[in-house]
Amino acid sequence: MRKAIFIAVLTLLAALPAAAQRAATPDGAAASIYSCVDDRGRTITADRLIAACMDREQLELSPGGTVRRRIEPSYTPAEQAAREAQARQAEQQALRLREERRQERALLVRYPNAAAHERERADALGQVDAVSQAARKRLAELADERKRIDEELEFYKGDASKAPDSIRRQLDDNAQSAAVQIRFIQEQDAEKKRIDARFDEERTRLSKLWAPADGGSVASPSANSTSPASPSRAR
Repeated sequence: MRKAIFIAVLTLLAALPAAAQRAATPDGAAASIYSCVDDRGRTITADRLIAACMDREQLELSPGGTVRRRIEPSYTPAEQAAREAQARQAEQQALRLREERRQERALLVRYPNAAAHERERADALGQVDAVSQAARKRLAELADERKRIDEELEFYKGDASKAPDSIRRQLDDNAQSAAVQIRFIQEQDAEKKRIDARFDEERTRLSKLWAPADGGSVASPSANSTSPASPSRAR
């Protein structure tokens, strides 16, 4: 009889810790342990959320040390707005990088080597030169026409106010046409500079993508960076 009572008491005592642990949480689950690293680098643990770590991630652990969940920090409205702005900035930067990679792939398809790139540069500049030459030819014709008008003005001692209206109109038309051609030639010169600048910028980017045999840079054996881009053709 005594032995049976002794066994019953032992069974009751063994059940008490488990019952107490089940009572620690409303749903009967084992109590959690919360852990975080504070701003001084110290690891803090507690049986509830840690007030000193509300601005940083906390871990909810089981009694055995298994991570049950990660609890995100609690942010003020200003902090949340700053985080969202930072996330948008990072996303925009990622989009820019993806667009740059896309443009580089397109450039590499269009210009597989330095020779192809230089040929297109020469073609683009040649088209502008052709337009400029036509304008210069027209300017020379206007200069010859102005000589003829000036010869007629000599009859009036070079005083255009004494010349007939027809001659004065010819003089004005000639001056306006010459000014148009000069301005047009200047615009073509500026266009050539823009073309060269664009091809120079492309050459710098492409030289990092081309194989050395195709006109690209040769990697330094002591560094991961590439050497400076090859200079563009002499102009």
